[in-house]
Amino acid sequence: MTDDQEAETADNEETEEEVTGLQDGDFVKLDYTARTVESERLVDTTDPEVAEEEGIEEEEDREFEPRVIVLGEGHMFDQVEEELRGKEVGDAGSVVIPAVDAFGEYDDEEVRTVSVEKLPEDSRRPGSQVQVDGDQGFVNAVIGGRARVDFNHPLAGDDIEYDYEIAGLVDDRVEKAQGLMEMMFDVELDMWFETDEVEEEVQVESDDDDEDAEPEFETQTVEKETLYIEADPQLQMNQQWMFGKQQVAQQLMQHLDIDRVIVQETISGGMGGMMGGMGGMMGGMGGGGGAEAADIEEALEEADIDADDIEADLDE
Repeated sequence: MTDDQEAETADNEETEEEVTGLQDGDFVKLDYTARTVESERLVDTTDPEVAEEEGIEEEEDREFEPRVIVLGEGHMFDQVEEELRGKEVGDAGSVVIPAVDAFGEYDDEEVRTVSVEKLPEDSRRPGSQVQVDGDQGFVNAVIGGRARVDFNHPLAGDDIEYDYEIAGLVDDRVEKAQGLMEMMFDVELDMWFETDEVEEEVQVESDDDDEDAEPEFETQTVEKETLYIEADPQLQMNQQWMFGKQQVAQQLMQHLDIDRVIVQETISGGMGGMMGGMGGMMGGMGGGGGAEAADIEEALEEADIDADDIEADLDE
């Protein structure tokens, strides 16, 4: 073998080594425990034994188990993701996140004196978490009519150490979707995939040679790969979900290579529950004793709304 051939072979072997192990875009099950370096204060963990030792297994309404992340998507600190690239399932290790890259350096100027009148009465004591002029902070001391409030992040100035173990890879698409939702919202939801036939307007080639002619469309039946999500009350009331569901859906479509996401919300109670709510609302608006069912039915008839259709929609 010539020197050039040996060099080419070495380059090929090096290239193969570069693409082995975990890569960006992989769905990874990660076990980890994060603590501050100096005080060893627990920051986060997926380990049920650690949670039990720290006495937090009953305080937090969550399952302590490996967390699903998508490598390269910023679901963990950059240093942790860099540490994971190229690793294999079963590998374990430790990585330290400097304070400046974790929760920031501690800033003495972020400790400010404010009037106690800006604090709720039940929060005018050291250790209370408060919001002042839109900023979150913790009360350090209260003296007379003034309070010292620390607006630094509680972990500002702390280096964070992550002990990790790669528990596995996720290949099943439903498990991938569930993992993403659990990571973002800490909820377990029923999800499934279906291929739906949907009618939509599709642009077709025009027989008109005029370049300025309006584009032509026709209705065609196309297949759409769909992720269905059965939303529970916990998700429905989550503010992050309410204001960011469009972005979340885009992430799901991107990572799962699907066409659309359909979220199903079930409202129970039937027509009676709806009528009770409408009656109470109308009574409050009118200042009287509430609307009679006959008045509601008459109003629905005038609006050309069939009450049976509403009840059927609710039951669905």
